[in-house]
Amino acid sequence: MAKKWIASLCLLLVLPLWVNAQEAKAAKKVEGKQFSVYSDKNSPDNHYIPSGWMGDYGDIKINDEFANSPHSGSSCIQFIYSAKKSNNQGWAGTYWQNPANNWGSKNGGFDLTGMTKLTFWARGAKGGEVVDKVIIGGIKGVYADSDEIEMGPIVLGSDWQQYTVNLSEKNLSYISGGFGWVMNADSNAEGAEFYFDDIKYEFDPAIKPEVKGAEKMPFYVYLDKGSVSNHYIPSGWMGDYGDIKIDIGSVEDPYMGNGCIKIAYSGKGAQGARWAGIYWQNPANNWGDKKGGYDLSNATRLTFWARGAKGGERIEEFKAGGLFGEYSDTDVAAVGPVILTKDWKQYTVDLKGKDFSSIIGGFCWATNVDVNPEGATFYLDEIRYE
Repeated sequence: MAKKWIASLCLLLVLPLWVNAQEAKAAKKVEGKQFSVYSDKNSPDNHYIPSGWMGDYGDIKINDEFANSPHSGSSCIQFIYSAKKSNNQGWAGTYWQNPANNWGSKNGGFDLTGMTKLTFWARGAKGGEVVDKVIIGGIKGVYADSDEIEMGPIVLGSDWQQYTVNLSEKNLSYISGGFGWVMNADSNAEGAEFYFDDIKYEFDPAIKPEVKGAEKMPFYVYLDKGSVSNHYIPSGWMGDYGDIKIDIGSVEDPYMGNGCIKIAYSGKGAQGARWAGIYWQNPANNWGDKKGGYDLSNATRLTFWARGAKGGERIEEFKAGGLFGEYSDTDVAAVGPVILTKDWKQYTVDLKGKDFSSIIGGFCWATNVDVNPEGATFYLDEIRYE
């Protein structure tokens, strides 16, 4: 009798968890060959809400009934991004969610199985506005989206243009984040005004799965501040991260272009580690726990230009790859220690014989207080795979 009672108790405890797990998969099944995110203000065909404001959300203004020259219908969506960094993030974005403000804590979303693409129309007020990426899915939490798809960067023109996100063979069985955009202050230093219209999922039998091959060379980590050719983000601060200041658009004698990267390392030991460094990652803050990175197997070397503010600054290591986790880098290569001069000099990391087919840590530097007792200020430019 006791065993039966215990078994019944266990079932009662486990059953709510099982029910919740089943609930999370109970998205509303979409029928038909089209499904709108936004078609017009207050349209009954709209199925997601632009409620998920991210990053410097104080920099965003939205008007979802902008009536001046929409792509179709009576209105489109206007966004104004000030790039003032009001929340100290340097980037901002908006998710269309179901239900509103759903960051994975609520059961909602739609089962979009069968849709093979998402299309949308977009334009900038002036042209040249840079959208880092558009996003489908990707919301985490108890009720996590079943997949995450990204496309970008996109440089907008002043005229309406249609864009397509390939969804063939993606898992769309539960999508609460129906659409999203992200842009940053570096690429849009004066802010940006831009517009979206006719955002919709579609079934198109002609759409085939994308075959992502190796990236073409040269492939830049850093070309210039805000350049759409930049492919990694200096988000992986390590060691005494409080000792680091970085300016990715310094105009202090760049090697080429309008700017370079200036890094000031104080060596004060803010976190007690006695060393510091930064990884350029894809996506941002990816330590191997997220899908991302690039296939750089066509590269035979990584080159970059560097100089010290005074000369004599010592960088223990410049590195590519080497991040480990569920989605580890496939290899690692490094050069160092390097003693910098006051003049620009090119350095090379040899990649011959390396497996660089999946690299999330595109570039890294590290140094320490023992070899830089007074700290170090140095500059980087033209970081690229060749």
